[in-house]
Amino acid sequence: MTEERITRVTLEEARKMKGQTDWARLDAMTDEEIERNAAEDPDNPPWTDEDWANAQRVDPQKHTPVWLDRDIVEWFREQGPHFQGRINDALRAHIEVRKQNAGEIPEKVLPETSS
Repeated sequence: MTEERITRVTLEEARKMKGQTDWARLDAMTDEEIERNAAEDPDNPPWTDEDWANAQRVDPQKHTPVWLDRDIVEWFREQGPHFQGRINDALRAHIEVRKQNAGEIPEKVLPETSS
């Protein structure tokens, strides 16, 4: 995808924009025409056998409110964009270590907190 073809707008601006899809033209196209147009799109090349062989299933995320200490969130935010993903990665790494060391780590390693 080339940078000059990218238009950046706010969510509010996007909601006010009229879509550019010509739905009547699309409805008039056959499935074969749609597939041919998609295959010829330079921004969406067809997948090769190698692409499919390297594809990985990604589990959908469940959005759950979690209470975190302010300093923890601030530290992750200071590391740059996508801090939620890094928090998720840190939690996942912790879980993997716990799984690998099952039986070596006491059942309760974290102090109890009052809620």
